[in-house]
Amino acid sequence: MIKTRYLIFLLVFLCGNKALAQVPAWGGGADLKDISFGFGFQYISSDFKIYKTADWRTPFFDVGSNKNVTDSLSSISSTGTQGFGVGFVARYRITDNLELRTTPSLTFTDRTLVYRYINSETAVNKQVSASLVEFPLSLKIKSDRIVNFRAYLIGGLKYSYGISKAAAQDPNLSPLDRLVVTQRGYASYEAGIGMDIYFEYFKFSPEFKISNSIGNIVTPNNDPYSKPLEKLLLHSLVFTIYFE
Repeated sequence: MIKTRYLIFLLVFLCGNKALAQVPAWGGGADLKDISFGFGFQYISSDFKIYKTADWRTPFFDVGSNKNVTDSLSSISSTGTQGFGVGFVARYRITDNLELRTTPSLTFTDRTLVYRYINSETAVNKQVSASLVEFPLSLKIKSDRIVNFRAYLIGGLKYSYGISKAAAQDPNLSPLDRLVVTQRGYASYEAGIGMDIYFEYFKFSPEFKISNSIGNIVTPNNDPYSKPLEKLLLHSLVFTIYFE
């Protein structure tokens, strides 16, 4: 009797191990390939970190009209605005827990600068719109897979370039109608976290990432809205879903 139970237990154990060994590779086998591809959709929230000049409060003097065209500034701020992007993924497996990724994408975002003046209750909003092609290069550090889940950390650098012609200051515009112009190309550093979720034919990966520009991205100009700015840095929070 004892021998029979032992044989039954041994048979179940061996069959169980064999069954587990035959579990199919979920995620379409993306992680089993050295190189694979996919696509992604982004939701972007971005604003500016503002560095002001020493005399930023000074009213703007217009040489053409020979008078001040603004009051003294009381504040300059940036409100968070939303955008979106689409792109594709190319990955190269270095080890089972490390891969090199590039995720070129096309993004459309607006950023807003808000100017408030001492003798006015009405704020002036200056919108800075951008259509960009972005070229990130990142390292992805992955945990071991647990059933159909795997967590990861990601970090790297990104270069952004405006695909529309860079805005220029029109000399025929009045000073109060002029735009704040940003650099057409600039670099950023990125860091984030995410999770790979494996399905039968594909891998789904939600990811949160922060991105901060490197260096000043504002173009110096002699107008009421650019002159008070010593430096602008772009800060973005990006939520992306990838399908591979």
